[in-house]
Amino acid sequence: MDIEQARFNMIEQQIRPWDVLDLEILDLLAIVKRELFVPTAYQALAFVDMEIPLPAGQNMLAPRVEARMLQELGVRKHENVLEIGAGSGYMAALLAHRAQHVTTLDIVPELADMASQNLARHGATNVQVIEADGAHGYAAGAPFDVICVSGALPVVPRAMLDQLKIGGRLGAIVGAAPVMTAQLITRLSDTEFQTVNLFETMATPLIGADDLPRFRF
Repeated sequence: MDIEQARFNMIEQQIRPWDVLDLEILDLLAIVKRELFVPTAYQALAFVDMEIPLPAGQNMLAPRVEARMLQELGVRKHENVLEIGAGSGYMAALLAHRAQHVTTLDIVPELADMASQNLARHGATNVQVIEADGAHGYAAGAPFDVICVSGALPVVPRAMLDQLKIGGRLGAIVGAAPVMTAQLITRLSDTEFQTVNLFETMATPLIGADDLPRFRF
């Protein structure tokens, strides 16, 4: 496989057509080598439009979903980011290039270890990987400018929203099969939040998310 050609095809045929037009993000997708974050058994599928299996029944999101979410979150260099669901560490690596600091959580020890090793190999020095349950966010590190949830939630819990700074943004895939919706939620004030539905998709539920109460704010 010609890796660079496959990467180019991923960007031009999957990601650009999904309205990912930010040139800095498109360049970043060429810099952060996705294949190095994919389990060895699936490296031939690193650039395919699909979720890639990870340990404990988890998955890497499809490349176009990752890229679109990264664009919509609009992370800036001075910002403090929380990612919930470290997985292989790939999304954290992308976020780290845009942010001042990234904290990424995973409840699965094997995934926290995988993310740590992959991020270390990538040279990401502004990322902290923590083995923790992120289904309600991470109050110990709050408040955050950006929260990125790399797994599906039935609803976004209020505890997680309360960990955003005013002006902060949260990106998550919300709902239940067969149709889920990627949402961007912006905190406008202590009590007000603005929700924008971005696109319909599907994602593996975040571990622990099924226990969240099914009411909306």
